[in-house]
Amino acid sequence: MGSVAESVLRDLLPEYRVLRYTVPGIKDIPGAARRLIDMGCEGLITLGWVGPTEVDKLSYLAMSVGLITLSVLTGKVIVDVTVHEDEASDPKELKEIAVNRARAHAENLVKLLKGGLDALRPLAGQGVRQGRPSVGPL
Repeated sequence: MGSVAESVLRDLLPEYRVLRYTVPGIKDIPGAARRLIDMGCEGLITLGWVGPTEVDKLSYLAMSVGLITLSVLTGKVIVDVTVHEDEASDPKELKEIAVNRARAHAENLVKLLKGGLDALRPLAGQGVRQGRPSVGPL
């Protein structure tokens, strides 16, 4: 997921410096995100793989609350991208979901950084999905 997102960002944001910070576990993401914001990052994409157990889901919840809080307190764009291992039973399908989701959300981050608050408005209500087929407009 990381290499996919990084490649998209480098291709679509050549004028930006793209930093990659790998952490040991999902609950370490909010702290790393804060450090990147403190270094001057304008926007972040975080990537995580969530296991199928209750402990995994609780760890994801803790991480998500941390990122939401960080975004609210700093005013920075933070796009959280996660794949939950129980989204599919086939490893190839999970990989496809992960790659597609990482790519689509990296593109969303680019749109938000370049286009501002209204950048994603054309997609609202269109049933666009990241990692899965879109379901069409409401």
